[in-house]
Amino acid sequence: MSEHPLVAAVKPLVDAMGAEVLAPEQAEADDVVLSWEGEDVLAVRLPQLSDSLDHILAAMERRHGMPLAELDRRSKQEVVRLLEARGAFSVRHGVETVAGALGVSRFTVYNYLNRETALNREKAPKGD
Repeated sequence: MSEHPLVAAVKPLVDAMGAEVLAPEQAEADDVVLSWEGEDVLAVRLPQLSDSLDHILAAMERRHGMPLAELDRRSKQEVVRLLEARGAFSVRHGVETVAGALGVSRFTVYNYLNRETALNREKAPKGD
């Protein structure tokens, strides 16, 4: 596939999502075909949710510059908060996957999630 300006523009986003760029004629029903001035230029195959979680965890490791299991407790809590915001725990075995990456138990991940919920309740404005 030629390096069309649209391909160059969306490539960083596609890579960050763990998606795949295809020629438009290779698109299947669930793929997203992108057009430029009425011409189909590329197709994007989105990853499965479970693959996305692995990709997100790998990106977080790159961002921190170390395995997530080596982070301190506060940083691990922040990782769990970010993952919850991105829907990581709606994926089947999400808690187990995250716990494994953080080097903690599922119980610890649930504690981090409960802690975040309690903090959010404390910050919420009180009704009269």
